[in-house]
Amino acid sequence: MTVLCPLAANGSDGGLPGAELRFAPDWLAAEEADALLASLRGEIHWETHRIRLFGREVDSPRLSCWIGDEGTAYTYSGARFQPHPWPAALLGLRRRLASELDGDFNSVLANRYRDGRDSMGWHSDNETALGSYPLIASLSLGATRRFVLKHRQEPSVKLQLELPHGSLLVMGGDTQANYRHALPRTSRPVGERINLTFRRILA
Repeated sequence: MTVLCPLAANGSDGGLPGAELRFAPDWLAAEEADALLASLRGEIHWETHRIRLFGREVDSPRLSCWIGDEGTAYTYSGARFQPHPWPAALLGLRRRLASELDGDFNSVLANRYRDGRDSMGWHSDNETALGSYPLIASLSLGATRRFVLKHRQEPSVKLQLELPHGSLLVMGGDTQANYRHALPRTSRPVGERINLTFRRILA
């Protein structure tokens, strides 16, 4: 079984202060990751979400789909998203994550980055509906992209991490309260990437 290992900041071995991070670069075997990526391309209803940025509505720089159980509507950046039904390809994955992480995930945000121009800006997954100490399980498929995490009050405390095909990053505890994270644009020629962030929406 793939082991989720704690992550440290700036190459140290002392952990990231005020954060709980675990990472497995090969949580899914290559063949399983390949099959899941191919299935999700066709099974998910991909949309261009409209978000509020600096006081105006703009197209999100990626394709997305909010998926979840009934009653898990999600409000983000001034927009409210009703959940799409779970695709068959994600049901087994949901059960495995619940078992390994002891987390009852009832929703997932799927993001599709078509190339290096698609990105995710600085933000925290700290919406009220996620609770005070949200557990976020982030699975990456496809092209490797750079993930950056930075402390809100001490920007020199940061982590840069390459997220390869089949990798799992788990964020818990006070991570969202103390840190922001981003997936920057890149001018390098990179292929398509799909990211799945499993969460629990509180009633």
